[in-house]
Amino acid sequence: MKRKKTYQAKGGSIERKWYVIDAKDKILGRLSTKAANVLRGKNKVEFTPHMDTGDFVIIVNAEQVRVTGKKEMNKKYFSHSGYPGGDKLMPLRDLRAKKPEEILKHSIRGMLPKGRLGDKLFKKLKVYKGLSHPHKAQRPEELKI
Repeated sequence: MKRKKTYQAKGGSIERKWYVIDAKDKILGRLSTKAANVLRGKNKVEFTPHMDTGDFVIIVNAEQVRVTGKKEMNKKYFSHSGYPGGDKLMPLRDLRAKKPEEILKHSIRGMLPKGRLGDKLFKKLKVYKGLSHPHKAQRPEELKI
């Protein structure tokens, strides 16, 4: 009887691609899951759970991402300065006005594994407020959602 072997990706044999996603009028959660899967490498045949097999993702037009329902006013982002009484709650609409990139970064970071692997994967995510980005030399392909 012939046994089938599970494929394990080797560290040096992984090819990395660059993808660009336009977030204009895309729903936050659906965009985030697609980006997290590409960062993780789940869209590839050679996906290995304990290794970084994913690609680079560039997201442009971060300030024009959409949310459904009343999340624009009701969704809150928590941060703490580390000092007593240093907690801050910021609604989505205020965070969009100050740092629209952080909305997408926060959402995608929560979908990646926790620990060293997740940190490594998160460094391959680039989010920009406007339409321009400095990664034209990598010749990114457009990823449709």
